[in-house]
Amino acid sequence: MAARLVKRCTCLLREATRLAPAVSPVGQLRLAWGAQKLLTSSATSSSSRLPGPLSELVEKEQVFTPYPERQEVDQLIEKATRPEELLELLGGGHCLHQNHAALMLIQLSRLLSEKPKDKALLLQDARFQQLLHLVNSQITAVWHGTLVKLLRSLYALGLPTTSKELRSVEQEVRWRMRRLKYKHLAFLAESSATYMQEQGSRELLAELLVHLERRWAEIDDSRMVVAMMMKTGLLSESLMTRLEDKCLELVEQFGPEELRKVLVTLAAQKRRSVPLLRAISYHLVQKPFPLTKGILLDLAYAYGKLGFHQTQVFQRLAADLLPHTPSLTSSEVARCTKSFAFLKWLNLPLFEAFAQHVLDRAQNVTLPHLYNMLLAFARVNFHPEREDSFFSLVHEKLGSELAGLEPAMQVDVVWALCVLRQALEAELQAVLHPEFHTQFPGGESPKDQSTFQKLLHINATAQLEHPEYTGPLLPASALVPRPSALDRKVTPLQKELQETLKGLLGSADKGSFMVATQYGWVLGSLFIHRRGGAVSPVGRQGTVPNTFSFRALPRC
Repeated sequence: MAARLVKRCTCLLREATRLAPAVSPVGQLRLAWGAQKLLTSSATSSSSRLPGPLSELVEKEQVFTPYPERQEVDQLIEKATRPEELLELLGGGHCLHQNHAALMLIQLSRLLSEKPKDKALLLQDARFQQLLHLVNSQITAVWHGTLVKLLRSLYALGLPTTSKELRSVEQEVRWRMRRLKYKHLAFLAESSATYMQEQGSRELLAELLVHLERRWAEIDDSRMVVAMMMKTGLLSESLMTRLEDKCLELVEQFGPEELRKVLVTLAAQKRRSVPLLRAISYHLVQKPFPLTKGILLDLAYAYGKLGFHQTQVFQRLAADLLPHTPSLTSSEVARCTKSFAFLKWLNLPLFEAFAQHVLDRAQNVTLPHLYNMLLAFARVNFHPEREDSFFSLVHEKLGSELAGLEPAMQVDVVWALCVLRQALEAELQAVLHPEFHTQFPGGESPKDQSTFQKLLHINATAQLEHPEYTGPLLPASALVPRPSALDRKVTPLQKELQETLKGLLGSADKGSFMVATQYGWVLGSLFIHRRGGAVSPVGRQGTVPNTFSFRALPRC
């Protein structure tokens, strides 16, 4: 019986040796494990029959390779607190299997994650080079999960791009790309995408992104899809589109933290995915989960950045933020006010609380925060209940610090005060002075054009709303309408209105359309209706004649 068993096992091992060059090293391990299992099965049961052809055995055992039994050296690697303890294991007579060297490198990267000087010394250590050589010689037998962590660790340790061991690990990852689980690919993308870009491994990164996109349907974890959007969304447009689809599918499983991360990611990448935003808004309104102060601020920022309007969400954000107002910092108040102002959404109780917050901390509020608050109030035309106290504080701060701001910020502040009808003569003079406004040449950038238009608005305010104002004003040459003012895209409503007016007038020559004025505003249409029903145009197309004047507007 024993002789027959030995003869049968000898034949099996001879067949395994013959087929060894045709299979991968991982397959060799599987064959060896198959032989070991066959020996155990035969020894324990004399009646068990061995499979005939070796191909059946390989097909049966190719599902997975069992992880080696846990040894003492595994505990030593995990409990190591100094790199020296790990390096001593190489010469300590321990029995190291194919994963131990990789695990030691992974633990080394963790211990030295915040010690760049020690990393440089480690790279020069002969024992570390020996460890790299050991890993390189056993790389084909390293397990999938350990392999991706090993690559991340080698990047973190700062191995040079010319390192043979680093390139060997990268090549092994590329060979195994199709066999890696999606969670391994996601981990590699989350942890190593930045390193790949810096280390010049763009081919590996491109191949990784392709596999992530092709296998996106395998994602079944909400945490994974959120992390992928945050880490790799910017690297591939098509992958980000797939992740948005998967996010839309899993949005019901998201908690408040996942919703916050998705919205902030979309805002950071300026991706206004309307279906996803609608789904997130629905769950924010319908689910009663509590929202912390930080989540509320981030949600307000994301909606404001994306310009997505959802009244019910805003009402909940305002209602939940109101009790937190006393605990907010000045920067958080300014940031939140700015977010709602971008949405052109005004909640009176919340904005009153913000204004009161500024008054309560008048001694500590800085001009940059006050600057953002003023611009936000101007965008929604909000006048606080304690208007006199609030703007007295504003003028007090501006009196000594306005000149210290950047020129464009000075224009923004005075423009906001003009919108709120709180500008003082000294503040108007500060930005209309010839030495100041000559700093803004006829720039073509949107920022320069916006600043110049605000100067025109300030000049018009000084002329029309401040009869006592004596100057200075912008020169006549600066008041000539610029061609760029007429290049704005006509909205569908404006286009429909112009067509209706042309039909009523009987001819387009009887009216002027898209008229740029010296006050910085572009009028959609302009014509004179005389007694008896006669209609005549005003000046030539696109301009207003100098004889066309306005009286000063009365103060409300």
